[in-house]
Amino acid sequence: MFQTIDKLAVEQLKYALAGVEDNVWSLFAEDGPMRMYTRQIEDEGGLPVDPLKATHSVEGVTALEFMHYFYDARYKMLWDHTLEAMSVVEHISPDSVVLHQKHKTVWPAAPRESLFVSHIRRVDEHKRDGAHDLYIVCNRDVQRADVPLGSSSSVRVGLTVSMICETIVKDPHLHRKLTRDDVKCNIIYVSQVHPGGWVPTAALRHVYKKEYPKFLRTFTEFVKKNVKEKPVSI
Repeated sequence: MFQTIDKLAVEQLKYALAGVEDNVWSLFAEDGPMRMYTRQIEDEGGLPVDPLKATHSVEGVTALEFMHYFYDARYKMLWDHTLEAMSVVEHISPDSVVLHQKHKTVWPAAPRESLFVSHIRRVDEHKRDGAHDLYIVCNRDVQRADVPLGSSSSVRVGLTVSMICETIVKDPHLHRKLTRDDVKCNIIYVSQVHPGGWVPTAALRHVYKKEYPKFLRTFTEFVKKNVKEKPVSI
């Protein structure tokens, strides 16, 4: 399992840090510093599996803090409003876990579940000039015989999702304790989801173009609210 996770982290880091070419990616959402891009791709059966890429910048938060709330399963039900239920299947190691999620059903689609491994690591060897650090969280679907579908009508979603985050310390020569005003984090989020069973293509694309920006805004506000009164963790 370690080799699989390690390969996933390396692949996703390279993919996330690659540029957004104008002729390949199209911008579909813009809100302050947040930009969201997509490409229209369908699988062999005609199901939409559009990859998504988002860039964002958040003042007053470090990469470690942002990633802590994204990775830690204890918080998922508090910020991910698409979830009906979530459970930890296995703690593989301090930086890797297998999660099982049941998603709220959106008519007329079948109930959907996701089963995936989630991994977090610090990857400073890939950080850009001027960045204090660089972290990645990557998630990919897995199959396990000990986690059956919740019902005969349920569908298991395929997914590859990664979030990459760097901290910028605005004045790296400060010789005092950092405050929220001294830091910001830059975020790259990449996602490709296979819906599993049938879904109406146009409706799915309409939903994700509305829901992805909503997710990133909601999660950002959740993190900012939770770190506001706490000392900077870096």
